[in-house]
Amino acid sequence: MMRSFLVVITAVAVIALAFWAYRENYETQEAQAEARDLMQEIARERQRLRMLNAEWAYLNRPERLRDLAELNFDKLGLVPLRPDQFGRIDQVAFPREEEELPILNPVEVSNMEQFP
Repeated sequence: MMRSFLVVITAVAVIALAFWAYRENYETQEAQAEARDLMQEIARERQRLRMLNAEWAYLNRPERLRDLAELNFDKLGLVPLRPDQFGRIDQVAFPREEEELPILNPVEVSNMEQFP
């Protein structure tokens, strides 16, 4: 009696483990397929980024920008650069450092003590 019970329990355990292994196999295959799809998408986006960077470099060529500036000179109201248009660093008005505002009603968000 005890021996047949042990055989039944062992058989149930083997079937349960086989079912678990079967499910894990398919979940692993699904995860690998998802990872493969993500890697392909990353490769496509990197290729698109390279193309956009090349297009940006092409559109920002100095000779092209110079030609556009000359074509739209009147519309843009551009004036040629002169040496007297440049200043010195000590002439730049930097903003003053802002004072720290006092915290009027602090709210304690933890049980830690406040530091002075």
